Amino acid sequence: MKHMKQEAWVISVNMGYGHQRTAYPLRNLAPDGKVINANSYQGIPERDKKIWETTRNSYEFISRFQRFPLVGKTAFLIYDQFQKILTFYPKRDLSKPNFVLKQIYSSLKKGWGRGFIEKLKSQNEKLPIISTFFTPAFMAEFFNYPGEIFCVVCDADISRTWAPLNPKLSKIKYFASTERVVERLKLYGVKPENIFLTGYPLPKENIGTKKMEVLKEDLKYRILNLDPQKRYFEKYKDLIEARLGKLPEKSDHPLTILFSVGGAGAQKEIGIKILKCLIWQIKQREIKIILSAGIKERVKEYFERELKKLKCNENNSRYIEIIFEKDIGGYFQKFNLALRKTDILWTKPSELSFYSALGIPIIIAPPIGSQEEFNKRWLLKSGFGLLQEDPAHAEQWLFDWLERGYLAEAAMEGFIEGEKLGTLNIQKIITK
Repeated sequence: MKHMKQEAWVISVNMGYGHQRTAYPLRNLAPDGKVINANSYQGIPERDKKIWETTRNSYEFISRFQRFPLVGKTAFLIYDQFQKILTFYPKRDLSKPNFVLKQIYSSLKKGWGRGFIEKLKSQNEKLPIISTFFTPAFMAEFFNYPGEIFCVVCDADISRTWAPLNPKLSKIKYFASTERVVERLKLYGVKPENIFLTGYPLPKENIGTKKMEVLKEDLKYRILNLDPQKRYFEKYKDLIEARLGKLPEKSDHPLTILFSVGGAGAQKEIGIKILKCLIWQIKQREIKIILSAGIKERVKEYFERELKKLKCNENNSRYIEIIFEKDIGGYFQKFNLALRKTDILWTKPSELSFYSALGIPIIIAPPIGSQEEFNKRWLLKSGFGLLQEDPAHAEQWLFDWLERGYLAEAAMEGFIEGEKLGTLNIQKIITK
């Protein structure tokens, strides 16, 4: 693949998958097509590394620990207060910095991130910065990076921590994922001229060009699997054919559910519950289940152990798949390829909520954290997803939803109403 002319430093952090997944579709804007992780780049000072590692380890521990009744949930609720998103109404001035933001800037005053920004300056100080996490953007401004600084928002709503300490004096510009994010940033004091409503950056390989030929072709086959009784099609045939063209006679793949585990490995048990519940349909080759383990070896091994207990023979191996890669780029590549033949994405409401715009309905697993709670609300209000029922009885409620066309409706709603061209929109702004 030929990389574009160097246009920007694309910066992320390897804390969970959200910020890295957001950066992945923008990688071709970067020198050599490489995304830089601000918390693990080559030559990072040991003191800076320790601060980043403390933050990441705390989050991952709390995310996994909350599985334990009472004590785990209590600990997470206390932790979550520091990233809490305040109610939007009544609209009011929310520019007062919160505790977390003050702590970040206190660390910046002590030199956290100085070496990182100086390294970028020494290599090419004219390139703009695109950061998918707020802290590197704050570092760039604090240590006087001369180029433009952009921050990509990867949730449907955000806490005060996303905006800088003095937003009215800041030069940081934002690529907003939703209209709510635009309004929220204004309440936090960010100048309107520093906010661009681009939508979330989705992978080009799942869309195609601006005409979205890849997305539309995939959705034609997906709709057939999601609407087996053609209840949705009978009501909205004209809409479907106007948007997608004539549908094929039959789908080119079995009904496929992709269950995705978060970066901390939380909720992996849900994937096995789904598998156990639908094992008969899998053995009958009616359903394929894809378990996305990410880059966590222990999650992959957990899935493999549980699969052995189910004693699936070689004839069924094509209908159960585990997605795993040791490097994050390889994982995203595999994941995006699998999405093309995926009919239902079952996941907690992380940044993957925005993948509903690809015409993939979301079955919403329980949210982890305040931002995911707001992502869940956005999915439900938009009609792009449905709350999971008890995974142990999925063979009942899932097929009820399919027969009634609920999931086909969510797929079309996401495709029609969701912003699909966020990557191209960001690219246009940067190249100008």
